[in-house]
This record gives sequence, structure tokens and C-alpha cells, in this order.
Amino acid sequence: MNFLQTLEKIRIPILDVLMQGITFFGEELVIICVVCTLYWCVNKRFAYLLALNYFVAGLFVQTLKITFRIPRPWILDPNFKAVESALPGATGYSFPSGHTQGATSLYTNLALKTQKRWLKIVFSCAFLLVGFSRMYLGVHTPKDVLVSMTLSLVVAFIIWYKRYTLLKYKHTKKVALGLFILSLGVLIYASILATRPGLDLTIALDAFKAAGAGTGFALGWYLERTKLKFSTRCPKLSLQGLKLGVGLLTTALLKVVLGLLPKGNPAFVFSAYFVLILWIIFFYPFIFKFYLNKRKHS
Repeated sequence: MNFLQTLEKIRIPILDVLMQGITFFGEELVIICVVCTLYWCVNKRFAYLLALNYFVAGLFVQTLKITFRIPRPWILDPNFKAVESALPGATGYSFPSGHTQGATSLYTNLALKTQKRWLKIVFSCAFLLVGFSRMYLGVHTPKDVLVSMTLSLVVAFIIWYKRYTLLKYKHTKKVALGLFILSLGVLIYASILATRPGLDLTIALDAFKAAGAGTGFALGWYLERTKLKFSTRCPKLSLQGLKLGVGLLTTALLKVVLGLLPKGNPAFVFSAYFVLILWIIFFYPFIFKFYLNKRKHS
């Protein structure tokens, strides 16, 4: 808390706005948009690795959250004040940091992928800055950020090192089954904890989100690689733009519709993210592939 209290003393309005802007780059919205763009239009194999890293690290982080159940800094110290604009995005328990996990998973993979040194530096600075912004805004402690960052980096480097093995078609079923079992394990664990005293279900729903997203990705991974096998290429650039634009719009609309489900119900939260990720990975590519085939033969 001493470090957070030091940062609290140097806060000024312009820095508050800047740090809120930086923390946005660790938001779920940014990560989904990047994954969708890469997956539908640019490099499906790399998008698979990025998403796999994001979901696996997320499942570990959410498991730690509901296991240790450490409150946010302003609850630990009632005299401490977080930046007001950061509070709506500070859902769930404090340890470890979900935003830091998302940013580290995303930008580490981008840094590993690019061959340009300056971009490697930019992407590395990106997740470090997101982690720092969470502390400046007062919504996470250094321990929250460092543990999340370390865990996400370990997962990222393991998946990157094993990428050729993971992406072999003969291992599709094993990878999908492994992620499905991990997601199901988190779901069962969170469900058991929810029946016992000590877990505040209203701030533990992110674990059910992670389990739903992981399960959806596991099923989507299997179906796409064994049945669909869509191509990111389009015969015209205008069709590529149409694919991305319609995909992002329909995904946003689906997320809004699913958001109308009862928010405090773990089953609905799990189902919403299961459907959302399955739409991104399998159903939307299936629909667009069907559209291209009809267009080709008309």
C-alpha cells in the first residue's frame, strides 16, 4: 500500500486521464477487436496462439482471484482513494490483475511475432504501462500486477515455444480437450466455492466468464480446424472490409443482447461468454464462408 499511497500523492488531472487511456489498452474490448481482426482477416494461426494464451492465462488468474479473494486497495485501506473513473472497470477481486493479464497476453504475443526491434520495444512497453496504470489508478497493488504479469509471460513463452506442435492438425483434438478440461475445472471449482461462505458471488463472476470463454474457444477450435477450415483471404479488398466490419458489428450486437441476461447469475454469465466466443471462432466464419460460396456460384 505504501507504493500506491506514494502514487496517490503525485496524481494530477492530466495524468489521471492519461493513465485511464493507457489502461484501456488492457480492456477486453481491445483484445477482442485485435483477435477478431487477426483471426478473420490476417493470420488465423497466430490469432489462435494469441487467443489460447489469453484464455489459458485468464483461467489461471481468475482461479487465483477466487482462491485468495483479496479485496481491492480501497477496501484494504479505507483512507486510500482510487481514481474515480477507474472504479467501473475494477470488477472482481484484486489479486491478480485481470487488465495486466490481458495486456501481457496480447502485447507479448505481438512482440514475439514482429521482426522489427522498435515494435518489440513498443509492445513490451505497452503491457508494462498498462500494469503501471492499474497501480497509478489505485485499483491494484504491485503484487497484483507483478504476479499477473509473471504468470501471463510464462504462459505466453510456453505456448510460443510449443506453437508448431500446438498448431499441428493431428493435435487439434488434444489441444481442444485440454482447454475444455481446464475451463470445466475452473467452472466446477468456482461453482463449489459459490456454495460456501466467504466468496462474494457478485465479484467472482469473472471466473464464470473465463470458464465460458475458454469452453467456447475449445469447441470453436475443434470445429473450425476439423470441419470449417475457412480462409482469411477474400477475392477483393472490399469483401475483406465487409467481413471485418459486419463481423465486428454483429459481435458487438451479440454482446449487447447477451448482456441483457441476468448479470448476477453464474449460469447466464458462463453461457453468454461461451456463445460469444463460439460465434467469433466458428459461427461467423461459417456464415461468411457460406456467403462467399453462394456469391461465387451466383
